[in-house]
Amino acid sequence: MPTFFERKQIVTPGDLIAEGNYIAGENTFKKDGKLYSTHIGLVEYEERKVSVVALKGFYVPRVGDTIIGKVTDITMGGWIMDIKAPYAALLRASDVVERSYRPQKDELSSIFDIGDLVIAKIVSYDRTRDPLLSIREPGLGKITRGQIIEITPTKIPRVIGRKGSMISMIKRETGCHILLGQNGLVLISGKNPEYNRLAIIAIRKIEKESHTSGLTDRVTEMLKKEKESEIKND
Repeated sequence: MPTFFERKQIVTPGDLIAEGNYIAGENTFKKDGKLYSTHIGLVEYEERKVSVVALKGFYVPRVGDTIIGKVTDITMGGWIMDIKAPYAALLRASDVVERSYRPQKDELSSIFDIGDLVIAKIVSYDRTRDPLLSIREPGLGKITRGQIIEITPTKIPRVIGRKGSMISMIKRETGCHILLGQNGLVLISGKNPEYNRLAIIAIRKIEKESHTSGLTDRVTEMLKKEKESEIKND
């Protein structure tokens, strides 16, 4: 069962990655026993599963994902949201309004207005309908404070790190609350504006250098040096 690329090597669409008894993972497809790439990205092997981590790409909704959406329209049935995907998402009024929802009397814009940013979870999605959202969990709802930055959605796992190691380190070093939307929108909020800036710099560095090894150590060292410099300048 030969492979033609080493782990983390860059491939392009149509490249033959492996032959034989391999399982096609994300951004790959298999035909006649041969497994090919569908995107420009980095090869990853996990036992017999072969995937390609796309260097650039839009967000593909998945049930269970936590995302940050922006209200773009209000209908009688709820809110239409841009979630940085090829499809708009719906947050139903019946999922938000506690009492029995009455379209004729309830003013939905008083809850979420056009332009508002909302943390939500994808509860339903398939090829026959647009993503359906919910905010019926702790920590979900309208964003009232903090700073939003946007990164490539496929880089979110790298920001999280193995078993959450990378994002835990950034939170520890900066003291910031950081919420990672699977759609590439990141909410950063902390008491110290300078540490907010450091968190943003760290996340941007991860996005830029996600294909390199030893990244956690480099980001940690950078944050420590920046903090020491900040203390000296105070």
